[in-house]
Amino acid sequence: MHLIDIGANLTHDSFAHDLDAVLERALAHGVAQMVVTGASREGSEAALALARAHPGVLYATAGVHPHHTIDYDADTDALLRRLAVEPEVRAVGETGLDYHRNYSPREVQLRVFEQQLTIAAERKMPVFLHQRDAHGDFLALLKQFRDALPAAVVHCFTDTREALFDYLDIDCHIGITGWLCDERRGTHLREFVRDIPADRLMIETDAPYLLPRTVRPRPEHRRNEPMYLKHICEELARDRGEDVEVTAQHTSATASAFFKLPQVGTEHVKPQLNVLRPR
Repeated sequence: MHLIDIGANLTHDSFAHDLDAVLERALAHGVAQMVVTGASREGSEAALALARAHPGVLYATAGVHPHHTIDYDADTDALLRRLAVEPEVRAVGETGLDYHRNYSPREVQLRVFEQQLTIAAERKMPVFLHQRDAHGDFLALLKQFRDALPAAVVHCFTDTREALFDYLDIDCHIGITGWLCDERRGTHLREFVRDIPADRLMIETDAPYLLPRTVRPRPEHRRNEPMYLKHICEELARDRGEDVEVTAQHTSATASAFFKLPQVGTEHVKPQLNVLRPR
């Protein structure tokens, strides 16, 4: 089973002490490739550095999460434009709107979201999107750019069936995380994940966040990591009424096409790690 984790925040401080082991466990559990999320100026640069250190296994996105848009300036915009042309960077984002916490003013979020959509449209790159409690504004702005974007994924989808079909109607991909496994707030997803076409469905951990609550035995810590993608795939397969191998094959093929990843198992790409040791 070859799985692709389309969203892992491996630049997070919680991975600083054992990233090599995290990557080794991921490969041992069938996670052959991972896309490292760039969610800030510094985080996007760090994601690129990780991807360069582990070619064929790690790739990156470059963007600024709505929480950090208050810090987005001309230098940040120029940096993202430079990062977007690097071969390891496969999408613009994480970008979007978050009205749940409003760490940045809404008008700033909208402006910066539009700026990052502009970068993606000009560079003809996919976008890696975040939306929480902002569906109306998010969808309206995305629609203005959708025809100019080669692909778009609404990452960590947690919204309603109606929102799902709004995104599918404009040919978006959908990323499913361990939120599916949360009996307190994710059970509604189980009712309609089977409605997502196989060629629009991808899976992700959003590590270190969203440790699946159905993992057994429960780890002593609450940190999520890519090795648990297999568990998410198993839960998703059950809800879709299909064999886990089918779900794995379809989500990996979709992710590979979306991010233009080389196929694992060919003579060109072998899952392996360049272990980085502290200086």
